[in-house]
Formats: sequence, C-alpha cells, structure tokens
Amino acid sequence: MLNYVELPDCIYPCQAVTVIQPSAPTPKHSLYLSNLDDQKFLRFSIKYLYLFKKSVSLDIFKSSLSRVLVDYYPLAGRLRTASMDDHKLEVDCNGEGAVFVEAFMAITSDELLESSKIPNKSWRKFLYKVEAQSFLDVPPLIVQITSLRCGGMILCTAINHCLCDGIGTSQFLHAWAQLTTAPKADLTILPFHCRHVLKPRDPPQVKFRHPGYTGTDPTPQVDLLKLVQSQPLVPTSFTFGPSHVLNLKKQCVPSLKCTTFEAVAVHTWRSWIRSLNISLSPTLVLKLLFSVNVRTKVNLPEGYYGNGFILGCAESTVKDLLEGNLHHGVKVVQEAKARVNDNECVRSMVDLLEDKMVKTDLSTSFVISQWSKLGLEEVDFGEGKPLHMGPLTSDIYCLFLPVIGDANAVRVLVSVPDTMVDNFQHLMKECGDVKNGYQNTFL
Repeated sequence: MLNYVELPDCIYPCQAVTVIQPSAPTPKHSLYLSNLDDQKFLRFSIKYLYLFKKSVSLDIFKSSLSRVLVDYYPLAGRLRTASMDDHKLEVDCNGEGAVFVEAFMAITSDELLESSKIPNKSWRKFLYKVEAQSFLDVPPLIVQITSLRCGGMILCTAINHCLCDGIGTSQFLHAWAQLTTAPKADLTILPFHCRHVLKPRDPPQVKFRHPGYTGTDPTPQVDLLKLVQSQPLVPTSFTFGPSHVLNLKKQCVPSLKCTTFEAVAVHTWRSWIRSLNISLSPTLVLKLLFSVNVRTKVNLPEGYYGNGFILGCAESTVKDLLEGNLHHGVKVVQEAKARVNDNECVRSMVDLLEDKMVKTDLSTSFVISQWSKLGLEEVDFGEGKPLHMGPLTSDIYCLFLPVIGDANAVRVLVSVPDTMVDNFQHLMKECGDVKNGYQNTFL
C-alpha cells in the first residue's frame, strides 16, 4: 500500500502570478472550433503534472513560453460563445496571454515520487486556481512552476480540452520544451490552427449508428455514473508490465490477436462492473467508451493540434461480458474500433454532433482515456526527462498512463467508490502479480 502524503502549502512570492503574452504580434481573429472540439463533455481543462529532478530558470521558462505562444497563439486567447450561435464556442485570438504562476514547496522530489502513483486531494496545491465566473472565463492555458527544497521542480499545466486533445497537448509541450532548450530554433512541427477541415456537411448526413451518443434525455433504466458519483471515491492505481499483459492475452480463449490496450481495457472494464455493489440485469447493455485517433482516417494536416479523436463504443450485455474469459470483451472492442476506421463514419459523427441535443451517453458506460503512447513522458526542458508524469487528480474516468522507463508497460488510474476498492483491487490483480496501490483518501 502506498503512503498518503499530505503536502505542505505552497509559498507564493510577491508578484507570483503574471500573464505571459506572445513575444511578437499574432493574428487577431475568431478561431472556429469543430464539433469534435465543442462537445460538452470536453468543456474542462486537462491538468498535467510533471516532476523533474532539476529545475529550469523561471526567466527562461517565461521567455520560451512567450515565444511558443507566437506559434500557438490561440492558447493566449480566450473562449467565448459564437456570435451567430449561443450553443457554439469559439476562440477569441486576442493575445491576452497565459497565466504563469511561480511557487515554492518545502518538500523533495524523492518524497513526492514515493506517493506519485496515486494523486490525492492535496496535490491540487500544485495548480493555481483562477477565480472565474464560468468555464469561459478560465484562460485556456494556466501554468504553475513549483520549486522544491531539493532543487527539483513541479510543472503543472491546465490546458483547455476544447483547444487540444492529448496528441495536440503533447505537440505543444514538446514545442515549448524545444524553444526552452534552443530559443532560436525553428519548431520541428508547426501547428495547424484551422478547424474547418472538420466542418460538418450541409445538410448533415448521419449515415452510421453512433452508440456512444444519445439525442434524447430519457431517464436511463440504470445510471451507473450517477451511482458511482454519489459515493466517496478512492483512487486506485495498477501497473501492468509486459508479463502481466501476456498473462491477460493468454486468457483470451479462443485466441484473438489483440493489443495491450484491448487486453487491459477489457480486463479493467470487467473488473469495474464486477465490483459494483448492485444487481444488474443479465440483459442490460453496457458500454466501453474509448478515444480513437482519426487524424489519418480523415487526412488531417500535420501539426493539427485540435481534437482529432472520436469515441469508439464497445457494447455488450452484462451476461456476455462477465461470462467466461476476455474473448468476448476483446472481440466487441475490436469490432468497435473497426466501425470507426473509416472516413465516412468519422464525417457522420461530426455531422451528428451538429445537433446540440446530442450528448455522450454515460449512463451505463465505462470511459477510458489513453495518455500512453503520446510521448507526454518524453518532454525535456533541458534538465532531463521527468521522474513522473500524470494527471493532477484521479477521476472516475479511467486513464491509461505511460510508465517512466518502461515503454511496454501501462499504468491504470481510476477512482472508484470506497465500497468497491477491495473487490476491485482483487479482481484487477487476477492476471498475475500486478504492482498496485490505493490510498484510502477521498478525493
């Protein structure tokens, strides 16, 4: 079991909060957001946390951030409702700037690393909270650099999900790191800003079934999300190395050639459902929602950093998912991936989302967001790669995270109700000797 470390308070010097504007004039215009950007379930900031052994000069950080915002100028703008449609968001590219905060915490990187596998409530101290009336008033980019007692540092960023997905965020952070180490260099990948490449057709042509979404608002037969959210949550973390993944794949009988994601996703989905303290009808249809990168499927330009993913949706009855081994679950996940492996299917989903009554169906869904394989853990600002990379907090949505130093491993992080923890932990470890930990601390 990992120890819960209550963090000391951050110490903020005078003038700790500054606004970093682009270092050169930038275009002033409204940036259209695609229907993939503008989904209601993406209207939040993704909060990334990096732990580095050595710190970088704050002045260098500020200078390189100001420089990279010349290229990524929408991140220096502000969100607003579109003038022609109150249900639509756009970015006012006004160069107002990103929020930059400097702080100090009397703790060492080693002390943080010991408990970093499972974020707890006090880790939120690493990100300055901007007081805002609404989501629209929060700047798209907030950065806090926290210097540590040992000479290390924490870099925490909050990046608006409507502007960037995981691939886009990784692209931006690598660009910022590149300009930190080589201020006069040309960026390896130039950002592509225009989102009209994903504009819906006129009229919309919804030619496919999209089970991850619902266009009505009926009271669901069972609302697992509401059930889970009504209880105190406990973060859990499990690291699956290559041998654990191989053991899972061997459980898929009759044999299916499957990926690490497919095997671990289905194992986690089944374990989560089995751990719920309610009786589910064997015929109830469950859903697994997961992100699928569609950049190559719709020929998005190189450097496209907006949301270039759609939700794959695997469906199964409770009976079929939980009976036997992983075979059925892997099969329905592979079928879900195959359904969205088509330009027309992606365009159909973009057109579907033109109807603002359509929303993500979360009532009987387990949601996985894949942060591994994006290169997020490779970001280097000049003093070495991070000791740790992950989210600021744990959530009910499941994250697949990279494991520093092991490209073939994956870490599963998800918060579950405290009544589920012991059973969930036991079931997740069934594939073998999985390294795990949970902290009995409510988020």
